[in-house]
Amino acid sequence: MYAQIIVDVPTQQTNHSFDYLVPSNLENTIQKGMRVAVPFGRSQRLVQGFVVGLSAHSKFSGQLKAIDHLLDLRPVLNEELLQLSQWMSQQTFGFWISCMQTMLPNVMRAKYQKIAVALTPQIQNNGFFQGQSAQVIDNSISVNMQKQLFNWQKKQLIDIKYLVKDQAKQLKQWFIQRQDLDYAQILTELKPQAKKQRQLIQLFIDQPNLQQISLQQLLQKEHFTAATINAVVKKGWLTKVKQVVWRQPTEPKITPTHDLVLTAQQQNAYQKIINAQNQVVLLQGITGSGKTEIYLQAIKYFLQQKKTALMLVPEISLTPQMVSQVRGRFGHLVAVLHSGLSSGERYDEWRRIETGAARVVVGARSAVFAPLNNLGIIIIDEEHEASYKQEDNPRYHARDIALWRGKYHNCPVVLGSATPSLESRARGQKGVYKLVHLNQRVNQHALPTVEVVDLRMPANLTQQPDLSLPLVQALKICLQRQEQAILLLNRRGFSSFLLCRECGYVPQCPNCDISLTVHLQEHCLMCHYCGHKEAIPTVCPQCKSKKIRFSGTGTQKVEQQLQTILPTARIIRMDNDTTKHKGAHQQLLERFEQTGDILLGTQMIAKGLDFPNVTLVGVINADTGLITNDFRSSERTFQLLTQVSGRAGRAQKTGKVYIQTYNPQHYAIKLAAQQDYEKFYQQEMQFRHQAGYPPYYYLIKITISHHSQAQAFKMAYNIAKQVRTVLKKDEQLLGPTEPTIARIKNRYYYQIVIKYRINPNLLKVLHQIVNNVQIDKKRGFLVAVDNEPQQME
Repeated sequence: MYAQIIVDVPTQQTNHSFDYLVPSNLENTIQKGMRVAVPFGRSQRLVQGFVVGLSAHSKFSGQLKAIDHLLDLRPVLNEELLQLSQWMSQQTFGFWISCMQTMLPNVMRAKYQKIAVALTPQIQNNGFFQGQSAQVIDNSISVNMQKQLFNWQKKQLIDIKYLVKDQAKQLKQWFIQRQDLDYAQILTELKPQAKKQRQLIQLFIDQPNLQQISLQQLLQKEHFTAATINAVVKKGWLTKVKQVVWRQPTEPKITPTHDLVLTAQQQNAYQKIINAQNQVVLLQGITGSGKTEIYLQAIKYFLQQKKTALMLVPEISLTPQMVSQVRGRFGHLVAVLHSGLSSGERYDEWRRIETGAARVVVGARSAVFAPLNNLGIIIIDEEHEASYKQEDNPRYHARDIALWRGKYHNCPVVLGSATPSLESRARGQKGVYKLVHLNQRVNQHALPTVEVVDLRMPANLTQQPDLSLPLVQALKICLQRQEQAILLLNRRGFSSFLLCRECGYVPQCPNCDISLTVHLQEHCLMCHYCGHKEAIPTVCPQCKSKKIRFSGTGTQKVEQQLQTILPTARIIRMDNDTTKHKGAHQQLLERFEQTGDILLGTQMIAKGLDFPNVTLVGVINADTGLITNDFRSSERTFQLLTQVSGRAGRAQKTGKVYIQTYNPQHYAIKLAAQQDYEKFYQQEMQFRHQAGYPPYYYLIKITISHHSQAQAFKMAYNIAKQVRTVLKKDEQLLGPTEPTIARIKNRYYYQIVIKYRINPNLLKVLHQIVNNVQIDKKRGFLVAVDNEPQQME
């Protein structure tokens, strides 16, 4: 027997399968989707590989190497994910091995220890376990023992865990174990005054199947003292051992909920979704129209059909609220996958999904690879969000992966948004997607009224430069009524930069072509690209003047201004600086819901949140997203303003929105204030058509970088020359040009943008360019090909 294996050597020369001989003792065990260790290269070093095929013959005529040993007792990638990884490699111009590893939890990609855990006392007493509950599986165990472990796992007598080595200390706890003794006899020997010791022994008598219990549980839940436990252990009646524990994700308290009565519009949308086999449904519903309830009832329908469900949200900050709603309906059938989980927690959830214990998955972008079988529905909430696109290799878009999986399972894919991307809406308009509208709020309340505040007008200004008079007055009224407010400023930090008013000096990052951002709470200047930090100077380093001032604004600065004018307000700031720690998103949102007055944050607070007492929304600076070179800047601004406006007045109380801007006549701001998506769609589509941008053309962005600016430009020029030879007359190549930030981490960047329609020859040339890059990589070049980029600079 022969195995086709993708080896863990991410180069273009190894971006295909290699034939290996399957040893006879592995023929009955090896399966597609397993990871194996194989010798590779002249050095014969062992590398990890994935089995992508098994055959009785090999086309290779030379001497084949044999598989050294299996890394898994069961496949970690099923047939669907194996096919998806190959398709994804072609679409993203990425390595096949990288696509496979992207689908797995980090714990299975890093160095790890493999642990066998005994699930029954009989197995624990087997010679392999030597009376312990867990044992390490390493290369020293025999082939026969591997087979035995495989059989035990198949019979659910053992479980296999992966332990990240550098997290081992965090995963160990003390346990108290039963001994093979007559505990009834021991009770007769105990002195009457040793009451607590008697209670501890009685605990094991009352539960004859209890082999061990954690020390933490004995101390906290059973209320035994350490002295009592140590005394019993010292007498040899119980044993104290330290063992690995397998962490579970922190689960919020589950408050069961029930299906709500759907409105006529919701019922219509629900019926179209559950009847949409192998179709994409674009659910365009205004904020507050009840899209989430439709999702939940559709998931329930497919669960009743013995199928599974996948639901994606764009931000980790949305996950706690969405998970709470989904768990409230489906309990412990729900698994959560996002980058906020630790490696161990993520692996635990992946295992629950893979074994079928969890049938509903909620998560961010990477959850699209959840190993669900028999998918009944895939839902992408806020489908327009750019965060669904992976910016590093492999550069996949979760929406594209979801569409592929939808076809594979012949199930509906629901794209939900109040402001769909122009690409999705255009497909809905043409009938490629089934377009379903929700234009009424479920509570029949009107959308919040929106007031655009012109910051050019002196009458609107206050002593606080970032807060206009109308917004300040509205905040005061809101607090008097004991209602809540949300304020959006899509820029973290205290101020954009530091400026000397004598000589004009602005501190720059030594590694990147960008000014340093002031972070007052951390007392430092920081680069948001490479992480460089330095102290805030008190005098100008260039002219020694003391006239050095903060310029621009950020969330920290606005927080300080709010505390000045509203000293009693309980302000909660939510940005990348305050959400670094695990669980911070959920903690901040809970604090706001329970005790907060004002939630101030970046775009992570603009969507998905539902707080019934929020009646006021303020946008500090609506122009932030407009001052970029991205052709999507108007679309993103319109979407952000519409989404954040929808956070106000979602329950019984009416909502009010204030949008502060220096460009009140800009069509994106005017139409967002009117919450008129249709007019914006028509106007933006005209611009896209005239300029030749999506959805009228496809885009590819090629980014070239090198430590030498001249070398980077030379390579970019040569690539552009090569691409031009296969472009059609109506297709266009822009560049090579420098991006807005031309130097990052001491590498100089150039980019090429290609506008094309359907051109197989272009894709072939791009794959050839990626192939040739491997040779140039040794000379310091990095070339990235981004298919349908979401960020343009």
